[in-house]
Order: sequence, then C-alpha cells, then structure tokens
Amino acid sequence: MKLWKGRFQKEADPKTNDFNSSISIDSRMYKEDIEGSIAHATMLGACGIIAQSESEKICAELEKIAADIESGALSIDPDAEDIHTFVEGELTARIGDAGKRLHTARSRNDQVALDVRLTLRKACAGLIGQLKELIGVLCDQAEEYADAVMPGYTHLQRAQPITFGHHLMAYAEMFLRDIGRLQDAVKRMDVCPLGSGALAGTTYPLDRDLTAKLLGFSAVSRNSLDGVADRDFCAEIAAAVSIAMVHLSRFSEEIILWCSWEFKFIELDDAFSTGSSIMPQKKNPDITELIRGKSGRVFGDLTALLTMMKGLPLAYNKDMQEDKEAVFDAVDTLRLCLTPFIPMLKTMRVLKDNMRNAAAKGFINATDCADYLVAAKGLPFRDAYKITGELVALCIDRGLTLETLPLDEYRKVCDAFDEGVYTAINLEKCVNDRKVKGAPCPENVRAAAKEVRALLN
Repeated sequence: MKLWKGRFQKEADPKTNDFNSSISIDSRMYKEDIEGSIAHATMLGACGIIAQSESEKICAELEKIAADIESGALSIDPDAEDIHTFVEGELTARIGDAGKRLHTARSRNDQVALDVRLTLRKACAGLIGQLKELIGVLCDQAEEYADAVMPGYTHLQRAQPITFGHHLMAYAEMFLRDIGRLQDAVKRMDVCPLGSGALAGTTYPLDRDLTAKLLGFSAVSRNSLDGVADRDFCAEIAAAVSIAMVHLSRFSEEIILWCSWEFKFIELDDAFSTGSSIMPQKKNPDITELIRGKSGRVFGDLTALLTMMKGLPLAYNKDMQEDKEAVFDAVDTLRLCLTPFIPMLKTMRVLKDNMRNAAAKGFINATDCADYLVAAKGLPFRDAYKITGELVALCIDRGLTLETLPLDEYRKVCDAFDEGVYTAINLEKCVNDRKVKGAPCPENVRAAAKEVRALLN
C-alpha cells in the first residue's frame, strides 16, 4: 500500500514504482527509522495526541519488528517503496488500526531527514574511532623511529634531512584535523527535524523538545522549511570524508614509492600485499593503490551532493532522495579503506639503513653547510648560500659529496672553512640541531606523539 494512494484513481506503473523506490538504499536505516518512530510515538502518547495505551502498543511492536529484522525472522520487502513505508506497513499488519496512528503529525519528509541524521551520527562515530586508532599507530611508529634519519623532499627532490618519525607525525596532524572536521559536522547536525512535517510544521501540540531528548539531540530545528530541506550536513560530512581520503591517498602514494626498489624504505607484510599472475618476483602494495583510486570515487560523491542541491527551491524535492546513496557511499568507502590500512601500517617493516643511505646522497645538508658559514664564520647568508652552491657543483663534477670533499677544496672556494664544517654537516647533527617547535629533532617527535595521544584521550 502506497502512503499517498488516496489521491490517485489508478495504480502506478511498475516502472514508476521501480524508479521511485529507494528501499535498496534506505533499508540500511531500519534501526534508525524504528528508533525515530518509537520516540515519535512516545511523544504522541505523552502529549495526549494518541492514547497512551496505543503509544505503548506501537512502541512495543516496533521493538519486536527491529528484533525480527536483526535476527532474520523478518525480511525487508524489496518491493516496498522505502523503509518508512515498509516499517509502518508491517506495524499495521501486526497491530491493526493502532499502527496507522504512528504517522500522526509526521511526514516522510521530516522522517527521512531524521533517519539520515541518526545514521550519519553513528557512521561518523565509527570513522572517528578508526581515525583515532590510525593516529595511535602513527604515534607508536613515530616514537620508535624518532631518530631514523631520512631525506625530506620538496618537488620530490631530496631537500633536507628529517626523521621517519617526523614524517609520520605530519600525517598524524592531518588525520587529527579530519577528526575535528567530522566532529564539527556532527555538532552542526545535532538538531532534530522531527516535527517539521512536510514543510510547515503541524497543528498538533507536539513536544518537539521531548522527541529531541529521547533521540539524543541537543536542540530542534528552528525553521520547518529548513528542517526538511537541509542537506548541508550530508555535503559537509562528504567534504570531511573527501579531505580524509586526500590524506589517505597522499600517504598511500608515499607508501607505494617507499615500497619500490628505487626507494626501498619500507616493506609491507605479506598479509597486506599481493602478487602478480605472471611475474613471480612481484610484491604489490595493492591496498594503497586501491585507496588512491577510491579517493576519486568519494570526491564524486561530494560533487553529486553539491550538484544535486545547488538548484533546488525550498522545501523538499524528490532530487534529495539521491542524498543517501552519495553520502553513505562516501562514509562506507572511508571506513573500508581504513580497515586494512591501519594493520598494514602497524605491521610494515622500516628499512632504516636504506633511508640513511638515501639521506647521505643528494646534498640535503647543503643548507647546514651555509648555516655553518653564517653562525661560525659570520658570513651573510646570501654569500654563504652562493659559496655552498659552488661547492655542490664542484662535488657533482667530481663525483663527491660534501662529507667526502677534502678540506683544501673547501678552502679554495672560501678560506673561512675549517675542520668544523664536517661536524656541522653530519646528518644526525643536522637533525638533532633542528630543535625549534615543529622541527624534526627526536625529542620534538617524541613530545609531539605524547601531545597527540593526550588530544586523542
């Protein structure tokens, strides 16, 4: 039975039914739909809008329906128009006319706005939990490799010495911001739309605050039009998830590079790698490659939501039925990506010697050489910069590094050099001397990990 059947003289064409149906997407909200219906029925009974006995009967049977769906005793009808219609139809079939009273002072417009909020609230809590777990792993690894020297890069060129722990903590900061964005989105979503009706509220004396309290919301929507037409929270969550996927994708790209023989900074555990059907030597970082690819899918979900909403007049329009597929896909994809990524990162093997060997090449201590001339010899930085550039060119011409260039060659370029230059350009010293807040010295890395753990708690 269609909830809107009374206005029509003919049955809808099956093609119309199939096209209109959202049950394949919104059936996942059955718990939330029943949770909202129980709160609504409880409020109706408390306000005397329906008899208290009917309210109690409705709530008791709704709980049984939820249990039956959960256990598999009741299957959701794939031919139902949506989950709201299915639940109300099942309730009425079980308890008769009392079930028909559930929809008093409620529209599917404010009902679905509620269900989506409840569903996304739970989904965001799950994502935040996963991101916290990921950050915890990053802190563990950062502490262990706080003094593991590696080259830092700009333009994918070796630039200056850092540590692997410092590099990992950069991603910890990114994922912390992702948590903050999700928390902000949930905070703005923390209003109950139930009671907005189709668009103009209702003449029934509802206690909207009671409904909100029963459902764990801190407030009710202040405007009935906005209550049913607002999907900002879907777009905002999809945007937060998209940025998190950017971070995961960037991290994945680095892991792919680090696993390659050209870098060989890490090796992934066999449990989180795959092979080739034809090349027996291959060990592929497929998890990270898939994450890199799935990021584009999530960006598409965000674009779909923004495009769907950009031209809609108030209040509800059927276009908005597309909100769930997009935002659910976004949160599901991030959850799916985090699930193997966290243990993959936890079990990877870090090849410190390879990192150190790479750091010894590429003249990443050139800035420290220039700083030595400034701090120890009093030269202006621009002069020191030019002198060091000439030394690098000389080393490249002769196949040497700054560490292996003889002192007399240093002095031919600038007679201010002495043996102290070799201490100044030692990679470990270069890293250890970077003590300014946010810089990569080991004590900073360990302190950052400790601070981040405190923020998570």
